[in-house]
Amino acid sequence: MQTKFIDGAPAAIGPYCHAMQSGNLVFCSGQTPLNPETMQLVGDEIGEQTRQALANLETVLKGLGLSLHHIVKTTVFLKDMADFQGMNTVYAEIFGGHRPARTTIAVQQNPLDALVEIECIAELA
Repeated sequence: MQTKFIDGAPAAIGPYCHAMQSGNLVFCSGQTPLNPETMQLVGDEIGEQTRQALANLETVLKGLGLSLHHIVKTTVFLKDMADFQGMNTVYAEIFGGHRPARTTIAVQQNPLDALVEIECIAELA
C-alpha cells in the first residue's frame, strides 16, 4: 500500500491521507467543499458545495495522474436528503456520460457542517 498526500488539495483536518493506493485501486478520502487555499467552506447551497467537493476530489485524482473518469465507485454523504436533486444535477453535469457506481446516504452531520462529502474508489489506468 502507498499513502498519498496531494499538493493543491485541501489539507486533511484529521489523521488521514488524501488517498491510499493498493494494487490497481485508489481509495480517496472524502472531500468536503473546502477552498484549498482558505480551508473555509465554499457556498451555502448544495450545488456550490457539490461542485467544490468534486473539484477537490478531481485535484486528488489529478495528483495521481488520474481523472474523474477513472472512478469506479463514489459514496455521497448528504446532510439532508432534501438536497439529493440539487446534488444530483451538479454531479450529472460534472461526470457527463461517465456513470460510476454510487451510494448516496443522509448523515446527521458532515465534517465542518458541510452539506455534502464525497469519497471515491478509482482504478489506475
